[in-house]
Amino acid sequence: MNRKCAKCGLINYATAPTCIRCGVALDESENISSNRGFLKSSIAKRAAVCTLVIFIAILGFYASLVLSAEPITRDETEMVNDAITLLEHKGFGSEAFLLRRFAVFRANDNWLNASVEKENAYAATNFPFEIVTLYPNFFTHSADDIERAAILLHEAKHLQGKGEKEAYEYVWKNRKRLGWTAEDYSRSEIWDQTRKQTREYLPSLFVCGFNDFGDCTEL
Repeated sequence: MNRKCAKCGLINYATAPTCIRCGVALDESENISSNRGFLKSSIAKRAAVCTLVIFIAILGFYASLVLSAEPITRDETEMVNDAITLLEHKGFGSEAFLLRRFAVFRANDNWLNASVEKENAYAATNFPFEIVTLYPNFFTHSADDIERAAILLHEAKHLQGKGEKEAYEYVWKNRKRLGWTAEDYSRSEIWDQTRKQTREYLPSLFVCGFNDFGDCTEL
């Protein structure tokens, strides 16, 4: 602890009996910590530097994901926007909002996605960076805006941080609300693949008392 002169404000050593500037006795002077300000300043600076470094690292990682993949074309963008608009009209407002306002759409794998093997994929999402990759099959194998909306609805759940199980369950349980029904799409490749994947993740939806090994959501 150092001693501050009450008269002139000079900081003196703790052992000094009088102020070396004005000579006033230091018996009633204020005792202060010699490194209080330094420690506070040092911790604040270190915290600020660490925060800045983390922010720059995350920003650089995000930029590398976006720039390492090609953007979708103008025609493909129009198809995506039409599917998102359909989701809005069908009452999936929160999912459509995420897709329209936060998702960044790419046409091929970024360096991170390229490290994972995929087969017959239509789309992929990098959470929490909100990057949605739409593979060629998304455009060439989908029958119409409704099927593209079904795929985007699945990816929207990933944008919300949901896993595959939750995404497949949500889409399958809401397919009628979307207008994606067996009557019109049972011969579709995307319908067949989605139903197969849903059964793998949620077999309980397809085993029930009134319809053994059928679809328990078909009422």
